[in-house]
Amino acid sequence: MTGTSESLSIRLPDGRGGLAEYRPAAAPAVPSSGRPPRSRRCIAAAHVVADPLAGNAPGAPARPDWEATLAFRHHLWDTGLGVADAMDTAQRGMGLDWAATAELIRRTGAEARIRGADLVCGAGTDQLDPAEGDGLDPVVRAYTEQLETVQEAGAQPVVMASRALAARARGPRDYAEVYRRVLAQASQPVVLHWLGTAFDPALAGYWGADDPAEAMDHVAALIAEHADRIDGIKVSLLDAGLEVRLRRMLPEGVLLYTGDDFNYPELILGDDEGHSHALLGVFAAIAPAAAEAVRALDTGDTGRYRSLLEPTVPLARHLFSAPTYNYKTGIAFLAWLNGHQPGFTMVGGAQSARDIPHLCTAFRLADRAGVLTDPELAAARLRSLLDVAGVER
Repeated sequence: MTGTSESLSIRLPDGRGGLAEYRPAAAPAVPSSGRPPRSRRCIAAAHVVADPLAGNAPGAPARPDWEATLAFRHHLWDTGLGVADAMDTAQRGMGLDWAATAELIRRTGAEARIRGADLVCGAGTDQLDPAEGDGLDPVVRAYTEQLETVQEAGAQPVVMASRALAARARGPRDYAEVYRRVLAQASQPVVLHWLGTAFDPALAGYWGADDPAEAMDHVAALIAEHADRIDGIKVSLLDAGLEVRLRRMLPEGVLLYTGDDFNYPELILGDDEGHSHALLGVFAAIAPAAAEAVRALDTGDTGRYRSLLEPTVPLARHLFSAPTYNYKTGIAFLAWLNGHQPGFTMVGGAQSARDIPHLCTAFRLADRAGVLTDPELAAARLRSLLDVAGVER
């Protein structure tokens, strides 16, 4: 869609209580192919599209729009990225219940098998009834149920950080015991998952230490002991220095998947001692640019890599600003602006988690990053939201 200057112009909050004219200007980043990058494994964590005609109020069972949800995964695969499903970006623990999660895993797994696509899915413990005792056995049983669901769907499991385990574990030995028992049931090497407290405050003290630098020694020991059953670990600490330190501690063949939505360009690029692969929520919002940037690394073109990926960092830092766990709202918002879902609705009513000025800034930054695939459509959709919000033109 090619718009006129008038159709693209939009009045947005200026940060001072007024409105200012804005015209999208950046040319969208168009990938040259849908070929997966060769030099890095790159996976985008996908969100869930809510059914606008079903009950998706806070606390209600999730009712996804399955057609739009699966179509978004095909969009990510079409860019060349892999898909991470049923993880925190899909609102695990924040609106997506286990019944809907299990169905999501089965449906996405079937689509991935048809096209031979790269798919990982989260196996957690969020179906666990808090009244089901205080020991570790219920945690292992919950992990086992979800691990079996992921494996039956044909996806690679991501053993997610567990709120239940964080609440019950009394130290590193409890974590080592639970993960030993869970890993023994994996039919293929899994990805571990370390989510920092910015993403989920209930995970404080994970791996048995409050200080992530100390916890790193515990998780590194766990990985070394079970390296044959671990493909890699996704790290979302938003601390590039800690991630690089852990990356250098990993056994040969075990990958570090960055989940750092603030510092991903430098971590994926790496240094003389190695680099991170990617499993990122922000990649769902910047998929064409991200895939094309990492493909540039396949040929050693770091200039093109930087020119495509570095302009996306201000957008990512804005989407993941505090409270960081509300970043899913921005991911769904940009999917709506780019035509990947019919409306701006989320399970659990989470579309209300970010305010209008925040969303308008996301629009500006997405334009400057070149990730608005149809600026005229994006501007029209944002205008409709501003109308509903009572923002005068």
